[in-house]
Amino acid sequence: MPDSMPDPSAPSLPASLTDERILILDFGSQVTQLIARRLRESGVFCEIWPFDADPARIRAWRPRGIILSGGPASVNEEGAPRAPDAVFEAGVPVLGICYGQQAMCVALGGEVQGSDHREFGRAVLDVRDDCALFHGVWPVGARETVWMSHGDRVTRLPPGFRVVGTSEGAPFAVIADDARHYYGLMFHPEVVHTPHGAQLLRNFTHGVVGLRGDWTMAGFRDAEIGRIRAQVGGGRVICGLSGGVDSSVAAVLIHEAIGDQLTCIFVDHGLLRAGEADEVVSTFRDRFNIKLVHRDASELFIGALDGVTDPETKRKTIGRLFIEVFEEEAAKLGGADFLAQGTLYPDVIESTTVTGGPSVTIKSHHNVGGLPERMRMKLVEPLRELFKDEVRALGRTLGIPEAIVGRHPFPGPGLAIRIPGAITREKLDLLRRADAIYLEEIRAAGLYDAIWQAFAVLLPVRSVGVMGDGRTYDVACALRAVTSTDGMTADVYPFEMAFLTRVSNRIVNEVRGINRVTYDITSKPPGTIEWE
Repeated sequence: MPDSMPDPSAPSLPASLTDERILILDFGSQVTQLIARRLRESGVFCEIWPFDADPARIRAWRPRGIILSGGPASVNEEGAPRAPDAVFEAGVPVLGICYGQQAMCVALGGEVQGSDHREFGRAVLDVRDDCALFHGVWPVGARETVWMSHGDRVTRLPPGFRVVGTSEGAPFAVIADDARHYYGLMFHPEVVHTPHGAQLLRNFTHGVVGLRGDWTMAGFRDAEIGRIRAQVGGGRVICGLSGGVDSSVAAVLIHEAIGDQLTCIFVDHGLLRAGEADEVVSTFRDRFNIKLVHRDASELFIGALDGVTDPETKRKTIGRLFIEVFEEEAAKLGGADFLAQGTLYPDVIESTTVTGGPSVTIKSHHNVGGLPERMRMKLVEPLRELFKDEVRALGRTLGIPEAIVGRHPFPGPGLAIRIPGAITREKLDLLRRADAIYLEEIRAAGLYDAIWQAFAVLLPVRSVGVMGDGRTYDVACALRAVTSTDGMTADVYPFEMAFLTRVSNRIVNEVRGINRVTYDITSKPPGTIEWE
């Protein structure tokens, strides 16, 4: 189901759910989410808010510590983001990273200047003195590789700070104010390119702040069930079920909370992978006994896509029809009080932080459209504080089959964006069979869980081939597989040639109409990892 825009005004995690939380203020770094990922991995709950969040909201949330992220601006530019006074009035430990360090220094009376010696990429940090962040990680005198990304640098420290680490381009690469528990790093500990960076962050959260690190999915599940019950009361909830990880986990969690007050609507648009529609129906009706409306609308969708070649038009067409069909089925149920969505925390971040800014649509390559305001239902978003891997972990605590909870991402437009050009039933059939063979071989080789996303694409080209004693003039198929730790970047999965040869031979021999197979070896920088 396509998610509508996350509500930025919706309450974040209530104080009653955990008193151990870190606030991350975002100054626009493309890797701010990774700070949160590293903290969550060490059992610490955190949220990312824009740097200009309401000071009253910051005080009311009562963070135990605050982290200031990196960012692309220069603190000396007019209108550059500033660290709010509320950060330093909170009386809690503060860690500034890159731009965050510079913003902290300027706010507290230091000085930052532009430099001809910029540092982008790997750099060497000289550990000059002991520091709470270094305990058990770096001894005094060590020379460590870190990841830098800065042009400006601190040239004068605020009162109370001391230098504990330097680099060639940053004489104040690591600074500390031990009395106030303020620390600053010019490098990025959150990225994998900084060895032991996760431990540095853990030293801040567990050592300096003093958190226990007891954030678990089992605890979240129990608390969220109570929150859903309190929010919904005796009302009715409908959930658009796609069979993907997010909507599946949201549906099962809500069902545990309110039982038959939930009805799921599964709109089958005819663009799913082989066997997925049957799997969704059998899993949720038979295994979980969830009330499920299954609407086979494949004729409607495929007919509307006839002759459509532009990928964005495809998405919009699918999104519009989905909403129309969903509304029809909801009306047959007599409506509902709440709409359940599988909104994840990255969706919330994209819509509310400085990196994406307030916007009116979610990235179109992830979703196909939002639900209209006329539906007038309140949102239930039980996953809005979670990242993707946390949703999978939650799903496992709920007993959802691994075939669903471990499934690769598969955006709402489905096979429509795996067929460049016009869509026909014949093309869909060819692609489903090729895609099924590809995934079957990946699973047989024990590689499925090592890959973030894998799929086949039916290319809009035909080629002449010779099979046996005859010529063929058929279409070509491309295979893609990528690895990713965060969904923001992607690298090609390095299949062995024997595997690719085996898959290619099976597709050409078993799928009549495809006579050539190629493998896409494109890596992706931060951004989409989809085909188009």
